Amino acid sequence: MARITVMDCIDKFPSRFELVLVASNRARKLHSGEDPTVQIDNDKNTVIALREIAEETVTVEQLKNDLIEEYQTSTFIEDEDINEIEDSSDENQSETSELVNNETTQDEKNIVQSPEETPIETSKDNLENSSNEDEEQDL
Repeated sequence: MARITVMDCIDKFPSRFELVLVASNRARKLHSGEDPTVQIDNDKNTVIALREIAEETVTVEQLKNDLIEEYQTSTFIEDEDINEIEDSSDENQSETSELVNNETTQDEKNIVQSPEETPIETSKDNLENSSNEDEEQDL
């Protein structure tokens, strides 16, 4: 059994970080039941993944795509559906805001009165009115 190291695989990837990500993802896939492309030789999944990378039995592009698919939360089709939903909701919101604005201006027209038409009550008026009501209730 030949010893495999990161140095044997580093020339396949531009950075060690990318190599570690791809190799760990491949090791997880092997652990979950995917068939290895090299002989197992009683090795652990991490060693098998590194041997596959070093011997190039699995393409670098395939490993990168597997990693991307693993962490990708939505597909392009789902993105298009989400964009359509957002576009339609934006249109609905603009229509709703226009309706609300129109209703508000009409309500404002109804509410606005001239100062002569609006009676102003003072606290003195309130006291007089309340005492008159109390007297009527007593009778």
